[in-house]
Amino acid sequence: MIGFGVVGCGMIARFHAKAIAEIRGAKLVACCSSRMESAQKFADEQGCTAYGSTAEMLADPAVTVVTICTPSGAHLEPAVAAANAGKHVVVEKPLEITLKRCDKIIDACEKNGVLLSTIFPSRFHDASQKLKKAVDGGKFGTLTLGDAYVKWFRTQEYYDSGQWRGTWDLDGGGALMNQAIHNVDLLSWLMGPVESISANVATLAHDRIQVEDVATASLRFKSGALGVIEATTAAFPGMLKKIEIHGSHGSAVIEEEDIKTWEFAKMTAQDKKIAAATETMTDTGGGAADPSAIGHAAHAKQFKDFVKAIKTGSQPVIDGAEGRKSVEIILAIYKAAETGKSISLPLAKDPVLKARSKG
Repeated sequence: MIGFGVVGCGMIARFHAKAIAEIRGAKLVACCSSRMESAQKFADEQGCTAYGSTAEMLADPAVTVVTICTPSGAHLEPAVAAANAGKHVVVEKPLEITLKRCDKIIDACEKNGVLLSTIFPSRFHDASQKLKKAVDGGKFGTLTLGDAYVKWFRTQEYYDSGQWRGTWDLDGGGALMNQAIHNVDLLSWLMGPVESISANVATLAHDRIQVEDVATASLRFKSGALGVIEATTAAFPGMLKKIEIHGSHGSAVIEEEDIKTWEFAKMTAQDKKIAAATETMTDTGGGAADPSAIGHAAHAKQFKDFVKAIKTGSQPVIDGAEGRKSVEIILAIYKAAETGKSISLPLAKDPVLKARSKG
């Protein structure tokens, strides 16, 4: 039995708990929080042991894996502590909010010989897997455009519900770093490395936040293809997120978890079957207007992959290096927006953001 311990007992920790409960050979055995009452409430709900500090939980020999569910800018410290204690580490997205902090987590896990995974469950959806297989199989011909759209809605009450929300220090950014990062990850996974970015960001519809609630970016991929990222938490009532991939021989569109367009110059029997199923709309708005409305099925698939990696001595599908990529792209977008210049990737180091220093 592989025992999991959760650091942070908020909303996302409950999704992790549901996912772990579905994995044979895994069990949630412990949790911890800076507020003991939160840890105890979570423990009572989940049937695990509550601890008042990360150090206490790490001393529990039943804990094999530590999953980090703290605010984004507070992932580093418990992740490194877990690695130093010989525990495998799973970190909720983003891996961290700066490249330096991402690298410290990656280095600590490598140094201690433990596995590391960054949570990006969208890659595990059936639609995403089919799209990745099509891209890698060359079905699109020459890739020409790759676009990601996350036009969600968050109320002012959402940002006011936690002092860390909408701050540079703990959220690490706004609509891009917190909400759209899943589609940023999908886009780079599908289209390959980004070569350069130009961008604009703004805070238009929310008060008392330091970060953006609207962002647009224009991308050039190393393949030569172009792309767009649009992200917002200020599009009432909230739309389903989309990924669009276009090429000289085909086009495909994923809306939330469903394939909505699947057209190629040469359609196989399998392609026709997929295309015929595109009339079926998803019955969920995902996180478009309610962050608690997401499902946990894809989380379960990713945790299953991680448990398999532990048992077989292999690497998880989404490791620390993969988790770092989307953070780098988003930081480049912020720098491009701040300077009004095109920013080249990879970044040599963390960009100095005036907005962060002001925040």
